[in-house]
Amino acid sequence: MRIHFIIHEVFEAPGAYEYWANKNQHTITYSRVYEGDQLPETVENIDFLIVMGGPQNPATTIEECSHFNSKNEQAFIAKAIEKKKAVLGICLGSQLIGEALGAQYDHSPEKEIGKFPIFLTQNGLSHPLFSHFGQTLSVAHWHNDMPGLTRNAVIIAYSDGCPRQIVAYNDLVFGFQCHMEFTKEVVEQLIIHDTPQPGQKFPFVDSPDKLKNYDYDDMNRKLYAFLDKLTIYYQSITK
Repeated sequence: MRIHFIIHEVFEAPGAYEYWANKNQHTITYSRVYEGDQLPETVENIDFLIVMGGPQNPATTIEECSHFNSKNEQAFIAKAIEKKKAVLGICLGSQLIGEALGAQYDHSPEKEIGKFPIFLTQNGLSHPLFSHFGQTLSVAHWHNDMPGLTRNAVIIAYSDGCPRQIVAYNDLVFGFQCHMEFTKEVVEQLIIHDTPQPGQKFPFVDSPDKLKNYDYDDMNRKLYAFLDKLTIYYQSITK
């Protein structure tokens, strides 16, 4: 698999996604836009596009963040979807996928920073790529917004604080509002950039100490299994 990452900030690292890609000896390329990297000129040399998160949202302008061009990324994502590539967006990336497909992102009912359960819908429980998640899975979160829904989008999972945690836009395109890629190292970088401030108004915001002490291994393993399944499916339809 030829995997391309779009990375918006150094502290929003690919984490477990990158570990899985290296372990499986996939070919990896990057657009680290925070370093001034451009997007590839074409999607033809990509099998799997992974769009990472960031503090921006799809409405962030170039004037507000000079290294983030939302419209260009949306157009690139749309081209990858049109060419039937596997596409996965995380947090901001999931919102950009929705926007690329004509579905406007929205604010989540609750801010979520920490590790809290997501609950699979009936569609999620019956979906072959997510069947191993079980009814409930504890995963990491760090967000204020959530992806928009197209007419054909299917909600795979939700949480108490956010009704759109995992969205299937089609058989190859998925938005993860949650952060199953977090490792202790990634969390440390995020805390340095933006230290969470728990309070009575934020029931789904954990303290930095809690975030540092969570075990993210089981969540990562569930993610690897999903990625393995998606890879097998993609390869089966592109032979």
